Amino acid sequence: MPVFGNPLGLLALLGIPVVLAIHFLQRKAKELPISTLFLLEHTRREAISGRRLERLIPSIPLWMQLLTILILAWFLSEPRYQRAGSVQRIAIVMDSSASMEVFKMEAAHRLEVMISKLQASASEVEIIALEAVPERPRIFAGSSIEELKKSLMTWQPQDGPVDATQSLRLARSLVSQAGTVIHVTDTPTGPLPFDALQISVGEVIENVGFTGVSFANEEGRLIWRALVRNYSPNEVERSWTVHTDEGHSTPRPIRIAPHAMMTLQGAFPDNSEHVRLSLSGDRFSMDDVMPLVAPINKPMAILDTVSPAYKQLSSKLVDTLESAQMTSDPSAADLMIACISPTSTSEQPGNTVLFLQSDSRGSEWLKGAIVAEKHSLMTGLNWQSLLARESKSLTPSESDTILLWQDKRPLIFLRESANKRQLWFNFDPISSNAEKQPAFILLLHRFAESIRETKIAPVSMNLETGQALSIAQAPGISLVVKSVDPTGAPIPMTGGNPSGSNPKAQSRPGFMTVTQGDQLLLKAAVHFGDSRESDFSNCASAQTGAALSKASIERHTRPDPLWRIWVLMLIAALLISWSFASKPSIPA
Repeated sequence: MPVFGNPLGLLALLGIPVVLAIHFLQRKAKELPISTLFLLEHTRREAISGRRLERLIPSIPLWMQLLTILILAWFLSEPRYQRAGSVQRIAIVMDSSASMEVFKMEAAHRLEVMISKLQASASEVEIIALEAVPERPRIFAGSSIEELKKSLMTWQPQDGPVDATQSLRLARSLVSQAGTVIHVTDTPTGPLPFDALQISVGEVIENVGFTGVSFANEEGRLIWRALVRNYSPNEVERSWTVHTDEGHSTPRPIRIAPHAMMTLQGAFPDNSEHVRLSLSGDRFSMDDVMPLVAPINKPMAILDTVSPAYKQLSSKLVDTLESAQMTSDPSAADLMIACISPTSTSEQPGNTVLFLQSDSRGSEWLKGAIVAEKHSLMTGLNWQSLLARESKSLTPSESDTILLWQDKRPLIFLRESANKRQLWFNFDPISSNAEKQPAFILLLHRFAESIRETKIAPVSMNLETGQALSIAQAPGISLVVKSVDPTGAPIPMTGGNPSGSNPKAQSRPGFMTVTQGDQLLLKAAVHFGDSRESDFSNCASAQTGAALSKASIERHTRPDPLWRIWVLMLIAALLISWSFASKPSIPA
């Protein structure tokens, strides 16, 4: 089947009705005066004006003129035929944002139509389908459109908004300049780089879903609060249900105003390891379920060795830390609070917060500008109202990290080694206003939490899909990750994580555990909480760029080998038509 390099040439076929209309027109009859009236009785009675159109009379000029138009239209449309062994290479970059889950079937259909058009100019086609995240495995590689559709149906988009530029660059390099690059998304964008075509398959749909969850202890019960959002411009009605290991509650209706949010809450069921909230379904199911586990932080044991004057300060720290308790066993302590004199030279063991103990109550205030260094422990903390008194100073070592200066005096510094972290306060907090400084308490909390993060102990958390995890683990033993969907069905995982690496939360809502050997390190519920992907208000169907360029047609096809014959036939038809039309008519 030929491919037309210039389809507009077929517009020449519009000349056919013009020729036919001309031949329908009646020629004006010649008037012949006669003297005999007997011929009048043999004439037909007609209107005085006569007919403007006459019956079409076939003639050689008519057929030659029609043949001329057909040959001219064929010649102007530039018919071309496939070259033997020509290959059309197509690279498809699929938008991997989670909202594409709704439009996978439409994407497969639109790609089938476009690839069929592209393949029309070549004898074979090679297809490569990539995700917009370049480091992901390929979705498909082959020549079968049906196999491509099957791969797209099993593919699971799971990201937030993704910049496809790097994948488009990779796609162009795979098919070279002669190939075609297609970007498939659900939200139209501006012009794409690397001469890529764009197919947008989205549409505005109504969606309601969970966006987040929080927990609080009230009257001895653990209370969950889940936030539900309506992304549509219309008021919607849904129902929600609580599922536990023993069963589920009766569905309860809710009505949410346009673009509004609503909070659902309840007591976490006792003796239930896995709990999930569910909304009555819509087309986007990722945010219709909220798996829950009771959050349990790692316990922290604190050893307090400070003098009585500092007991109140250390007690405040312990009381405000979650899951923290005092211990008298140094070997069981995760963190120690201690005092040190300016003249002490002894090395402090383990993770420690050290306060400078000195008799500086009558001394003058330290003077000079207070400057905080850039460090994760100091981010966002304001120390400008801190007042500390003059005292004998500790001398930090060269390997210590200074966190806070006042003039040339280091007020706070951090000492780290392979097995311990120590936070040193180089001023007496009792004789200062440190207890009234939010920055002081926040710094102590951050340091304590950094110690907790490195502790190898079980923890229960509620996570978002794809969230990066930092799991303290013993060296040399691989982590094993097991994931299930909200109903408990296993989610396939690609093996265990290698030793020393941290996994991510699974890409679909459900529950997951991380173990190392026989020790449970993490038990988590994973929910979808990306409100950007739950909002379909900007989705639309569109297509940019020409599916089949003239350069691509010329590359995979050859010109009509009979074009010389068509030219000769065109000339012959014109001459024959002119010859018959120019002959004088023979009078009867």
